[in-house]
Amino acid sequence: MKKCFILFTALFLISISLQGFAAGKKEENRLEIIHQWIAGNEAGALKALVIIYSQRYPDVEIINTADTGDAGQNSNTVLATRMEEGNPPDSFQIHEGKEFIDTWVIPGKMEPLTFILKDNNWLSVYPGEVIDIISYNGEVYRIPVNIHRSNVLWYNKAVFRSNTIVPPVSIFDFFTIAQELANAGITPLALGDNAARAATHLLENVLLGSLDPAVYKGLWNGKTAWDSADVKKALGNFVNMLQYVNTDHAVLTWEQAAQYVIEGKCAMTIMGDWIEAYFAKKGLTPDKEYGWKASPGTSGSFLMLSDSFGLPRGALHRDRAIEWLTVCASREGQDAFNPLNGSIPCRTDGDRNLYNAYFQSAMTDFSGNTIIPGLVYNTTAAESMVKEINDVVRTFITEQDIDKAVKGFADAVRNR
Repeated sequence: MKKCFILFTALFLISISLQGFAAGKKEENRLEIIHQWIAGNEAGALKALVIIYSQRYPDVEIINTADTGDAGQNSNTVLATRMEEGNPPDSFQIHEGKEFIDTWVIPGKMEPLTFILKDNNWLSVYPGEVIDIISYNGEVYRIPVNIHRSNVLWYNKAVFRSNTIVPPVSIFDFFTIAQELANAGITPLALGDNAARAATHLLENVLLGSLDPAVYKGLWNGKTAWDSADVKKALGNFVNMLQYVNTDHAVLTWEQAAQYVIEGKCAMTIMGDWIEAYFAKKGLTPDKEYGWKASPGTSGSFLMLSDSFGLPRGALHRDRAIEWLTVCASREGQDAFNPLNGSIPCRTDGDRNLYNAYFQSAMTDFSGNTIIPGLVYNTTAAESMVKEINDVVRTFITEQDIDKAVKGFADAVRNR
């Protein structure tokens, strides 16, 4: 009996060991990503990326941890907790920029990814300015999957045609055209800034359109003095532009402002090219019902933001994560993702036939313009600084006190 018991125990332990081994092997074929794309175009675009990955690696189980909160706050909280506890996801989605570098790269929480681009001979198809944005100390730390342009003026073509005007190229042009439209009883510029970042978005466009690009970039890193005459003049342009926006701007979303342009209540709006997805949803065709130009004064500059994925140190399924990041960086992956997402590839060799007239023009400009990291979505500044800037903009819109705004902006940058 004793021998039977010993034999049974041994067999039981062997069975448990084999089960553990099998579970371990199954664990190796998993990939967990955290992201904020839960609905609409973004969810469909992510699914297209997942399909490509699954076609290449059919045995891998993908754990798709999506955010269900506002502006990704839930996923950011979960991510921060897990990274602090040493239990990172295999990869996570984040906007490009300083926030990522300060929070994760400098503390040593991320692995460099330069090898993915080098090993696949892809460094040359990413613009050098983008490589600079996604790098720290000479190493690439994240793989961008898309590019959005945020310095775009969108306009109702019928309104412009009936008033015999052309879209403005310079800030001076804008004010001339805006006055003509106002005289005709048409609100020139639609703004929906019930969310603070929409107003800051307009401000950064006016600043870029009023200043040399190098001077503009210096505003956010402390190299440009906010109390200089040129900057004050640029802020004056912003105040003057506010005289031509819809009076109900503070209670509208940017989508509702876009609807005003569709309906002809307003002639123009300045917003990123995610607005194109809204126009498409409403059944509009690029260059038919609506047109676009670089926002006034910004021709030759491409104000960008991007979503990317990185590789946390200690990722449980590191090899699977590298495979995922390689798909994200590939032409096939980006040309699957971006036509559905309403954006363009970060690569300059995307298949233009997959994109509509607007995005083809954006691809051309992306390849030839000066690429400038945007402010509002933390590409050029940490989130804490952007929040402080938003607060200053809120007060600035209400009080229109340039000197007070100058001090507020300078303090925000000093505290960065």
